[in-house]
Amino acid sequence: MGGFFGSISKSSCIRDLFYGTDYNSHLGTRRGGLTTLDNGTFHRSIHNIENSYFRSRFESSLDKFKGNSGIGIISDNDPQPIFMHTHLGKFAIVTVAKINNHIDLEHYLLKKGFHFSELSSGNSNPTELIALLITEGTTFTEGIENVYNKIVGSCSLLLLTEKGIIAARDKYGRTPVLIGQKEGSYAATSEPASFPNLDFEPVYNLGPGEIMMLTADSMTQLRKPNEKMQICSFLWVYYGYPVSTYEGKNVDFVRYACGLNMGKNDPTDADYVSGIPDSGVGMALGYAEGKKIPYRRAIVKYTPTWPRSFTPTSQKMRDLVAKMKLIPNKKLLEGKRVIFCDDSIVRGTQLRDNVNILYNFGAKEAHMRVCCPPILFACPFVGFTASKSPFELIARRTISELENVDDEKEIMKYATTGSEQYSRMVECIRQKLNITTLKFNTLEDLVKAIGLPKERVCTHCYDCSSYF
Repeated sequence: MGGFFGSISKSSCIRDLFYGTDYNSHLGTRRGGLTTLDNGTFHRSIHNIENSYFRSRFESSLDKFKGNSGIGIISDNDPQPIFMHTHLGKFAIVTVAKINNHIDLEHYLLKKGFHFSELSSGNSNPTELIALLITEGTTFTEGIENVYNKIVGSCSLLLLTEKGIIAARDKYGRTPVLIGQKEGSYAATSEPASFPNLDFEPVYNLGPGEIMMLTADSMTQLRKPNEKMQICSFLWVYYGYPVSTYEGKNVDFVRYACGLNMGKNDPTDADYVSGIPDSGVGMALGYAEGKKIPYRRAIVKYTPTWPRSFTPTSQKMRDLVAKMKLIPNKKLLEGKRVIFCDDSIVRGTQLRDNVNILYNFGAKEAHMRVCCPPILFACPFVGFTASKSPFELIARRTISELENVDDEKEIMKYATTGSEQYSRMVECIRQKLNITTLKFNTLEDLVKAIGLPKERVCTHCYDCSSYF
């Protein structure tokens, strides 16, 4: 996925830019980048962060950065930021995007006489492609609208220009962009958890397709928001940081509400509830409250060196991270019947291995409760999973084992909670993972916990729905 942060101030922005970008680290694991603007000169640094943390790679080189405005990125794909010198002026750009028609757009631009100077894994850099689409406009606003109209997928971005920072949210608001303010400074970010410790007060949530220009002392709307929105529900399930609030809905509050509702309706006997760190903890606290049994930390995450296991592109690395970062507490597990709460089950390989470890540490029963419904479809809008095919998803693999179906209408029978097909699929997954019992949250209860109208929340990965 990825996350960005930009700051513009009447004084040096370097401290805010560095730490603000770092607060997006849970959104990506591949590359980090910073750029600042100082008296017309751009300063840039990009590092691979697959085997290290953003701070450790950038802290020693912060002295090279000067200026009162800058943008930063934590990315899961191409190197960013990039620079452009065009008829619109000089600018740097960072993007959080997924472009499904990348090859078609590349051919389109090449035929028009554009060329690509940035390469990513042997291919043209998607952020440069977006930058070139912007330069087709006569203004930055027109150019960003051109991006909205031409790409298939999603794109939110920050532009660092000589006049200020331009923040633009995806056409359908699939990823968030929020504005913070403090005396003499404005900031824009994907992740509002960036704001509190830097003394920024959240003041505005960009709407779908909205474009805003920031200076040190002003915020000017360049394009009004669209009416239609499809913000990714997985922000509340997994990606969002617990203290963050999107569209007025707090992440940890949503996870707690999911757990509370499931706990109230669960007749399973157990000794206590435990969360799979970190994103399962809020749900587990709610579950314990709803079921009226204790919460215990039967599994603890080793935070100093291990990142989130969902985002690495290599399955081997995902498995390693998942195994090494979670440490079971044998004293709490021995002879106990435990309900474990987790955010989601995607491929299932990590959970299967972790469950077997729990049994090895003496757990008598391991019940699994999941914050979201089974994931049946790969996401075409946001890069929240490294899966390239739906058949990497354990739910889809299970369906293919139960019957040979490719038709979307037939697959949708498995998305209906309580249907014969759904029950067979869940039971098969339970057996694969060696879990005592397995229950997923319903789509209706997840949307209710988020608290936004169904048509304003993207739930494509669960029910293949698309309103526009």
